[in-house]
Amino acid sequence: MASKTMKTSAIALSAAALLLGATACGTKENNTADNTNAGTNAGNKGDKEVTITFQNIYPDPETPSYKMLHALVDQYQKDHPNIKIELDSLNTDQQKLKLKTQAASKEVPDITIVNPSAQMKPFVDAGLFAPLNDMIDQNGLKDTFQKGLLDYYSFDGNVYALPDGNNIEVVYYNKDLFAQAGITAPPATYEEFIEDVKALRAKNITPIAIGEKDSWTGSFLFMNVLLRTNGGPGFLQDVLDGKKKFTDPEFTDAVSKFQDLIQAKAFNEGATSVDYNTGGNLFKTGKAAMMIMGTWETGAIDASSVGGKVGVFKFPTVGGKGDPDQFMLAPGSAFAISANSEHLQETKDFLNYFMLNMPKKQFELKNAVGSGQIIEGDFKAAGYSDLAIDVLELFKGVKGGDLAFDNTMKPAIAQVHLSSIQNMFVQKVDPANVAQEHQAAFDSNK
Repeated sequence: MASKTMKTSAIALSAAALLLGATACGTKENNTADNTNAGTNAGNKGDKEVTITFQNIYPDPETPSYKMLHALVDQYQKDHPNIKIELDSLNTDQQKLKLKTQAASKEVPDITIVNPSAQMKPFVDAGLFAPLNDMIDQNGLKDTFQKGLLDYYSFDGNVYALPDGNNIEVVYYNKDLFAQAGITAPPATYEEFIEDVKALRAKNITPIAIGEKDSWTGSFLFMNVLLRTNGGPGFLQDVLDGKKKFTDPEFTDAVSKFQDLIQAKAFNEGATSVDYNTGGNLFKTGKAAMMIMGTWETGAIDASSVGGKVGVFKFPTVGGKGDPDQFMLAPGSAFAISANSEHLQETKDFLNYFMLNMPKKQFELKNAVGSGQIIEGDFKAAGYSDLAIDVLELFKGVKGGDLAFDNTMKPAIAQVHLSSIQNMFVQKVDPANVAQEHQAAFDSNK
């Protein structure tokens, strides 16, 4: 359960904060143009040799995030010859599993990746992460983040991680493939959505690309359905507060509706054996008509072979319920520093540099949509695509929403949920049994 010491609820991300990231979009782009020595005390050639291990989730060389990471790391090593940054680049699920193993032996990398709220709380409770309050006060770093965003990574007045993004989940679609299936406009209702899936299948087009081997992907999509069947955000918080149960109709209906989508053969064959990056690449190479994912994918889509052919739309109403301007909210994965780092100050110095310079580099790589930091700049003049501009427009209308299941519930409950949703891709299930399974996990882990 999310800590009561969190400064903000783990359910409602401020629409105003999202709007800041999309329109005011201001990193102080001009102020970070030359921060090569920002916050460092260890840059002289005569200083001791230091190796900093940097675990990250940017393994795909084709993506702007990978290019950003390597550009900043290479520049820092060039400016600080005594510092070596050793990268451990993994996909999301691999990184989560590896970190759990490392945490059990208290051998957390100097810098690692965590997710907000309930997911990072066990690591904080175990004393594995260093407080970063002193670091974010250097060079105005704290002021580069959207208002309220750091609260999702804070416990008992201490900030323990710095996020790379602040996103919403949307439906990306290939306009050419929609046209081939005779679909003239994005669906406004879930019922239309399933009819479009069937129309695409009739033309031998894979409707939706997903990599469900990384089980969070199916959960993230499912939660859109629950957000609608519940008539708005807050179902999980109501469960936490004892006001609702997983066996209530809002949840069982969501399971049933999601199963309808799976049974309509909406997803690529063998989805549970395909990881996140491979699944995403099905869409980015024109082999699937849709991808339902966070807006962090915008830059990578633009850089792919389908760039220029992709549009975006909001997840539709379900059974006439829900507001399309309420989204699944995704405060980003975040960078945390090991409390047991042998080079704590040097690691803080590097991460301070990295975070100060990341927004400018992301802007240059046309990957700034969904940034957790304020990025100033004229996106259109900078050559951002029509897709990116359309996504930024969606941010303007956000009326709140929900966080992901595993950012809200205790890890033990979340694991049951992830496995349960993943199983739906393999076999048809009884929604009542799925609900009972969730409720039993919740009752056992209060």
